[in-house]
Amino acid sequence: MERDVLLPCEWIVNHMELRQLGDSDLRITPLGIGAWAVGGGGWAGSMGPQNDSDSISAINAALDRGMNWIDTAALYGLGHSEEIVARALQQRSRYPYIFTKCGRVWDERGRIGASLSASSIRRECEDSLRRLKTELIDLYQIHWPDPDNEIEEGWSELARMKAEGKVRYIGVSNFSVEQMKRAQTIAPITSLQPPYSIVTREVESEVLPFAKKHKIGVIVYSPMSAGLLTGSMTGERVANFTHDDWRRNLPNFQEPLLSRNLQLVEFLRELGQRRGRSPGEVAIAWTLSNPAVTAAIVGFRSVKQLNGIIGAADFRLTPEELNEIEDRVRAYAAA
Repeated sequence: MERDVLLPCEWIVNHMELRQLGDSDLRITPLGIGAWAVGGGGWAGSMGPQNDSDSISAINAALDRGMNWIDTAALYGLGHSEEIVARALQQRSRYPYIFTKCGRVWDERGRIGASLSASSIRRECEDSLRRLKTELIDLYQIHWPDPDNEIEEGWSELARMKAEGKVRYIGVSNFSVEQMKRAQTIAPITSLQPPYSIVTREVESEVLPFAKKHKIGVIVYSPMSAGLLTGSMTGERVANFTHDDWRRNLPNFQEPLLSRNLQLVEFLRELGQRRGRSPGEVAIAWTLSNPAVTAAIVGFRSVKQLNGIIGAADFRLTPEELNEIEDRVRAYAAA
């Protein structure tokens, strides 16, 4: 069925700032709903089992609190995340903006592969539209630039689908500067989605400055480093990750970085307490302080987790506090 999308003015009553995304007419809130964990367990890339009822309640609570966009992907839960997003929205009279991704495919045994061929992307788009129960995707993104030699073919197909009205805008995720330049020769890039957090900063030197210079909107993912900077992560919890939790293989969740990162979290907790904020809210606010960043994707599994991070939408760190964080990061790195 055709969606009745909430217009930006309808969010004003929720007192949440709105920001223009790149060259589009999408005005989005600083925080968006991340639906990675909503995909649940049983697939490569999972964050472990997840209760669908908790996901639906949390999504609706976030929308009620003012967030006006959801970011998901066909890959998350091998289609399950998109289905849960649709279930969460089915009782709402107005929809948020829906962002999803393509370029990752899987077979009947759940083995994940990559394709940016035109036929594959077209099929993925139709499948996402069906799972999301919508006739239009507001932002359709290439999930990974893989295979690299198919970037031009894939991006050309996204541009065609935009011209056809299947998607409103098109963006990229995890692209390098050179890969974005290649895409730009075919069609404009509305947005880039890179990983970015206090402990994941590889995109600072080239990628973010390029996006800012070319007026490409930036919606960062994992601003709390996959839950590491929320304030609820501990060494014991990491040790007890389920076997299918992909985070157990990340360097930031392994020694010697894990202990250093947990020390940093305690500093974020101390800084946040001065302002009545959680460590996670401090971490998210840090990413939003970068002038190249439009908004941040925040993931949560329950209403309780949402309540611990939603304050980041209107929380801004002072220059002094930003310097304190930089000094502490450098000190831990030197140690």
